[in-house]
Amino acid sequence: MTPRAHKPKNPTVPRQLPPLKVGIAGYGIVGKRRRQCIEKHPELRLQAVCDRSLGSPGVFPDGVRHYANYQDLLGEELDVLFVCLTNDVNPDATIRALEGGLHVFCEKPPGRNLDDVARMIRAEKKKPGQQLMFGFNHRYHESVQDALKIVRSGELGEVIHLRGVYGKSRLITFDQSDWRTQRKVAGGGVLLDQGIHMVDLMRLFGGEFTEVQSIVSNSHWKYDVEDNAYALMKTPDGVVAMLNSSATQWRHRFQLDINLEHGSLSLGGLLTGTKSYGDETLTVSKVDHAKDQGDPKEQVTRYNRDPSWELEITNFVESIRSGKPIEHGSSQDAFNTMKLVNRIYYADPRWRDRFQIPNPDSIKP
Repeated sequence: MTPRAHKPKNPTVPRQLPPLKVGIAGYGIVGKRRRQCIEKHPELRLQAVCDRSLGSPGVFPDGVRHYANYQDLLGEELDVLFVCLTNDVNPDATIRALEGGLHVFCEKPPGRNLDDVARMIRAEKKKPGQQLMFGFNHRYHESVQDALKIVRSGELGEVIHLRGVYGKSRLITFDQSDWRTQRKVAGGGVLLDQGIHMVDLMRLFGGEFTEVQSIVSNSHWKYDVEDNAYALMKTPDGVVAMLNSSATQWRHRFQLDINLEHGSLSLGGLLTGTKSYGDETLTVSKVDHAKDQGDPKEQVTRYNRDPSWELEITNFVESIRSGKPIEHGSSQDAFNTMKLVNRIYYADPRWRDRFQIPNPDSIKP
């Protein structure tokens, strides 16, 4: 007689967690793109959206409910809220959602100014079990991730300096709304709306910049927000960065050069929905100072897909499920990046006095 195999009394069976119920506040270009990513993720289920353009409450043919404002949306039974509203509304919607027990993903910029971010962080601290993440999407591009691995490996030595240009041809491009030109709604112009990504990447690669000189202007498009910002910045460790954020870049451009002790990294172009920034590439140069004479060998990688939006949301969900801190796009990232943006505004005395920009060092989370 064959003995029966021992059967454990309490077999371990992986517990299948139900999908997280999601709402999207703000159903414009970005909100709809977030929906595409949410619907691809097996652990997320979209319940409802809101946008003032949608009018009275109703239901889409696919069963997703819709509302005209985020207050009504928060009446739904949700686990997660994606906030894709205008800069003046993002902070209040985020705070309300946190207070209601939800995890929150908020688009950039987090608000109109540094005080908006400080308010959100104070709300976050009262809800330690909830995740708050901000949409600094460029960190998740494959070219940026590959460059970061090289920098962190130390194979090219320490960072010496960075140069960055991020520019588009207008403050309002393609089918964006004109709210981006209104200071009371947007809080700032091209630097806050688009250049904030470059500022964030410079922090990622270079560290925290505390010494800033700048020129900020709106001399071309004549709105009450900037159409150009030029900054020269330095960290306490001596890393220097030069930045131009522009709305008078007639051919759209993204370029970040990172020079290190034993080589350089050049991030050029960016895969976007419009394709207007050209091919996304990473050029790596390893320097032989005795032989190169200013013309080192280069290795160029060209990227043909953009998984950044899906990867960003995947990392957000993993942090919700595991309770681990947000790696890229945390509230501290948002505060430090917004603080540097405000340092750039504040460093130009004419811009500071004209728009009464407060000293960013006076604002604490």
